[in-house]
Amino acid sequence: MKSIRDIVLKGKKVFLRVDFNVPLEKGVILDDTRIVEALPTIEYALNSGAKVILCSHLGRPKGKKVPELSLKPVYEYLKNKIKSPVKFLEDPLGEEAERALSQLQEGEVLLLENIRFYEGETKNDPEFAKSLARFADVYINDAFSVCHRAHASVVGLPNLVKEKGIGFLTEKELKYLTRVMAKPERPFYAIVGGSKVSTKIGVLKNLLPKIDKLFIGGAMANTFLLALGYKVGTHQVEEDYLELAKEILREAKEQEVKIYLPVDVAIEREGEVYEVSLDELTEEDKIYDLGEETVELFSSALEGAKTIIWNGPLGYFEKAPFQVGTVAIARVVASSSAITIAGGGDTLSALKLAGVLHAFSHTSTAGGAFLEYLEGKELPGLAALK
Repeated sequence: MKSIRDIVLKGKKVFLRVDFNVPLEKGVILDDTRIVEALPTIEYALNSGAKVILCSHLGRPKGKKVPELSLKPVYEYLKNKIKSPVKFLEDPLGEEAERALSQLQEGEVLLLENIRFYEGETKNDPEFAKSLARFADVYINDAFSVCHRAHASVVGLPNLVKEKGIGFLTEKELKYLTRVMAKPERPFYAIVGGSKVSTKIGVLKNLLPKIDKLFIGGAMANTFLLALGYKVGTHQVEEDYLELAKEILREAKEQEVKIYLPVDVAIEREGEVYEVSLDELTEEDKIYDLGEETVELFSSALEGAKTIIWNGPLGYFEKAPFQVGTVAIARVVASSSAITIAGGGDTLSALKLAGVLHAFSHTSTAGGAFLEYLEGKELPGLAALK
């Protein structure tokens, strides 16, 4: 797989697949992280004399033009952020496209409208991919976060382009993730949280042979607690995954991986917040966070790590006071001398809340792609670049 550094860009139309899927409110960008992360690749292409065509999705418009999901706010943002001229193309399939392309000069940017306004994108329609090919003498993927999607701009188009590679952001993601999955420095610990066991089973199974300790929190911990016989209300567990949870507990024991689960939890009863031990739980209780003892247990058990990977919050961190557990553990991990990697939108929001986002060795904005990579799956977007 080539890097953008290995390809001659001067005078060429460089199709740059980026991820500008940013949160918007009334046309205002609430968090520009994803755009900022793509800027080094964009600037490099411009400085190399490329004609840069930027392509991204925003939200899930399901093949229809949804005004609230237009990339126009991103266009306005880029005009102020990039010194080079930036143009906007409302219809990449229309007659206007030919004119915009013929007028595009070296060192200029053309931002395409939300690519998911066209159903050919998510269907990976060969004809749609072919219509995008006129924008691409060179194809660069700098959107690791969509590499798990077999979409036209991610898979179909690069298969039609001879000169292709990855941008600096995708390169950085792969540098850290391959290092962790191929040759991690040990002891290697994984922290896995979030609401569903079902979305993490593959990750847990693939990580077990590689890690030394596994910390489980968030609502997904409830299924494991029920598997161990604790009174957890069935409204908080995925009963279909009870057997798989038991299987993971068994496999961890066989592979000598120590699993850490909550020993006490924060719950809400009639509007009041309590911390209770697992033995004090009733089936009516709703678990929202780790308890104080669990935070202490996890904190001391995390000591001595050489590598820590984290995906998924450890409690209902969006609602005070249930951010306490996640924030406390985030600060412990951030102060560790280990290589620390975190991935997924909710996880990064939690780290931001804790004020430690930039203290991690690497934070990945990718959610699904991050998980599938940890599962050991080949990502279609990367396979298309070989």
